[in-house]
Amino acid sequence: MAAARPVVTVVGSYAVGMTLRTDRIPVPGETRIGSDFDLGPGGKGSNQAIQSARLGADVELVTCLGRDRFGDDAIELYGREGVGTRHLVRSDRSTGVGFIIVDAAGQNVIVLDMGANHELRPAHVEAAQQRIAASGAVLTQLEVPLDVALTTLRLAREAGVTTLFNPAPARTIPAEALAGIDIVTPNLGELRVLQGLPADADADDLALCRRLLAAGVGTVVLTRGEEGALIVRRDGELAIPSHAVDVVDSTGAGDAFSGTLATSLAGGMTLEAAVLRAAAAGALACTRLGVVPSLATAATIDALAASA
Repeated sequence: MAAARPVVTVVGSYAVGMTLRTDRIPVPGETRIGSDFDLGPGGKGSNQAIQSARLGADVELVTCLGRDRFGDDAIELYGREGVGTRHLVRSDRSTGVGFIIVDAAGQNVIVLDMGANHELRPAHVEAAQQRIAASGAVLTQLEVPLDVALTTLRLAREAGVTTLFNPAPARTIPAEALAGIDIVTPNLGELRVLQGLPADADADDLALCRRLLAAGVGTVVLTRGEEGALIVRRDGELAIPSHAVDVVDSTGAGDAFSGTLATSLAGGMTLEAAVLRAAAAGALACTRLGVVPSLATAATIDALAASA
């Protein structure tokens, strides 16, 4: 008998990404010559859902699109990728867009207008309550209103479903709002901003992770780029190694990581194995220009994870 597909629900954003490459990120007032313009689908929720689908999950995306060409393109994309749209909402507000500049080292800067994503409401999440309760893992982020993300986490927690919170884009959140979340997945800057510090504050990473545990978070999975990931729990810490790859564009790495982590946990993997697999997915997402083209399949991810 074939193994059951992992069941994942993602509540999050969709935005069209417009990407340019240049030798270095311009400073204020400077114009640089770019190349390799790419217009493609993005948004953290959408990217994470597509990554989950490419891993073979039964995935539903709760999101809001404009009634415009970009929104229509998104629905066609989800049909091709196998992402469920039963809880997708349309709005008269324009579909979200993002402008991305990538330098020669693969680093990026991003400016977003989230548009229709701002129209997603807690009621839309509540309408998906049965789906959430039937999931193996539920994942959300912060490109949707905070009350939407917190409603998602609350409904999943009440149903006994594993909750994953990717606190990006970074913002400060009251500690009490984090209580009961199973897994929080910040990067180094998000770890700081989440707790009211500047993104580049000189602070002890482990101490900040432990503050989240003290606030009621079950586990912190800290992503550290080339240094890999760090799992922090009340009973200790575990470092997960990174994978050496040629970095072309790091834009989709975090979304590949989060989507893979949620799917792997929903499929019954241990946390350590799931993070190792997610780290491989994140590394592979750095090897191609554009986010969706860089999201790998299970076979490719698992081959890299096995080489660690």
